[in-house]
Amino acid sequence: MRASMLVVAGLALLYAGAADAQQAPTSKSKVGRDGGDAASAPVGKTSAATLGSVNATAFVQNAARGDMYEIQAGQLAAQKSQNAKIKDFAQTMVKDHTQTTQMLMMALPSGMTAPKDLDKRRQGMLDNLKNSPSGEFDKRYVTQQVAAHKEALTLMQGYAKHGDNAQLKSFASVAAPKIQQHLNMAKMLPGAPK
Repeated sequence: MRASMLVVAGLALLYAGAADAQQAPTSKSKVGRDGGDAASAPVGKTSAATLGSVNATAFVQNAARGDMYEIQAGQLAAQKSQNAKIKDFAQTMVKDHTQTTQMLMMALPSGMTAPKDLDKRRQGMLDNLKNSPSGEFDKRYVTQQVAAHKEALTLMQGYAKHGDNAQLKSFASVAAPKIQQHLNMAKMLPGAPK
């Protein structure tokens, strides 16, 4: 009993810390953008691996906001990138994440709603993309894509295995292979982190 209370307390602290870190400001300087993106990746992955892997509400918030970020970042990359491979990838992200959003909405438990806006962490990533000059944009987009898809894969695989709602577990099981495919594609793009 005491051990489970400690785990719950630890998860609550971790989740609260992740929420605070999600409010990190973005910067118009390259160093600030690099730092913001670097801090965002472990926060997202931790959130996905903890509460998002077991709790329906946290899962839906993370999955819906992840899709929103992917769609908006993809739209921006399709316009701003100078690389045909990155533009093609971005258009695929818009199409596929629009589909997973529709699937998620159909899987929502009765009475549950999905968020309509990005959280501050993902909005900060998007702002960093918007503020990136053309010579920096492609590398930043690809780096964010690798991190975002690692986070999404952790979320989907974790919830498919440990989630508390059968409909959402089924959705996560279907979405996980598509997210893995996206991650593999992102790792092959020019400028992808090794």
